[in-house]
Amino acid sequence: MNENTVVQFRRPAAAEPVGPNDPLTDLLRDGARRLIAEAVDIELQGFLAQYEDKRLEGGQRAVVRNGYQPERPLQTGIGPVPVRVPKVRDRSGSGIKFNSLFVPPYLRKTKSVEALLPWLYLKGISTGDFQEALTSLLGPAAKGLSPSVIARLKQVWEAERKEWAESSLANKKYVYWWADGIYFNIRGEDARSCILVIVGVTETGYKEFVAIEEGLRESELSWTEVLTGLKKRGLEVGPMLAVGDGALGFWKALAKCYGETTQQRCWVHKTANVLNKLPKSSQATAKGMLHAIWMAETKIDAGKAFDRFLETYRDKYPKATNCLAQDRDQLLAFYDFPAAHWQHIRTTNPIESTFATVRLRTAKTRGCVSRESILAMVFKLGMSAQRKWRRLRGFAHLAAVIEGVPFRDGARVTSAEALAPEPERELAVAG
Repeated sequence: MNENTVVQFRRPAAAEPVGPNDPLTDLLRDGARRLIAEAVDIELQGFLAQYEDKRLEGGQRAVVRNGYQPERPLQTGIGPVPVRVPKVRDRSGSGIKFNSLFVPPYLRKTKSVEALLPWLYLKGISTGDFQEALTSLLGPAAKGLSPSVIARLKQVWEAERKEWAESSLANKKYVYWWADGIYFNIRGEDARSCILVIVGVTETGYKEFVAIEEGLRESELSWTEVLTGLKKRGLEVGPMLAVGDGALGFWKALAKCYGETTQQRCWVHKTANVLNKLPKSSQATAKGMLHAIWMAETKIDAGKAFDRFLETYRDKYPKATNCLAQDRDQLLAFYDFPAAHWQHIRTTNPIESTFATVRLRTAKTRGCVSRESILAMVFKLGMSAQRKWRRLRGFAHLAAVIEGVPFRDGARVTSAEALAPEPERELAVAG
């Protein structure tokens, strides 16, 4: 660094711990010091150049350098970096001040560290354990990161969720929906809180949250309020297919609000429900037979496997077979959609996998989360997960689904096949 560099840094004394004792980390911090110094130096020179022509009566420059602000540690993901930001003096009395965009006034933490605080909370670290966790990650200088920041952050999260929940959906078009209810233990309440969640696939193949709302269990009334709210926000047309478990509340509400949407029951939920009605000694074999149904290549083959299961267990375990048989059409609906989408639309896995971390957080807090904060927590974790979601496999077929092009056994149906009577088609496939 040359002698004209404006920003100066003082290396902390050896006795002062500045973070993890790691040569690589020290090297990174040294590099950060130099980079910040060079960046602010260039920024300041540009600022002074703007006032090059501003002169006093004697010809002297009106805006000049005037020392430095007090040194302060800038807390980063690699530990504290001590910085001294320069000041300028406006000798004309016009009130001109230099505020660095790289190191704004009062900045003490980088944005990466600000993001670390909510993640520590949301991932299961209680506010009382913040200091120990932050010190381990960032060194003893992390003492300035108070856990009380979380209280203010939660208010921000709640405001963000409310703004998101009221945004317009007038220009949205969803091809598929996954719907589910996520339960949590709430402080001071006997009944568990249910968060009603809908994830949708847009016409371009990207998944995103459609709704994150609090409900009374998974009742029809609660789901109706959610779906009616979507209509008020401008979503007049529902998805082509909705995927969910057998909770009757959602399906009754869907039929009232978006009656044209095809229903698909989640095979993971249905399998668990059926196996719970069988003795443990029979569950392994039964699970294999259920697996053979939804893994069949054609709907006819799936129907044969379906009947085979019913015939095998009907006499001994009628509750299990009735549980399966009552949703037969809805369980096999996916065969009328592109095969490339089957792995996505047979289950509600996009919701289940996303909220596994949320359940972990509430399990660690042992029910101390309030009803007001749980929605904000679910929203923040959900939005973070949404950024990592991959595009739907086979998204090129979505346009055909939207246009109403018929599919049979995952393949697009030609005009001649569409006109053929259903019994003849079944005989042709059966060979």
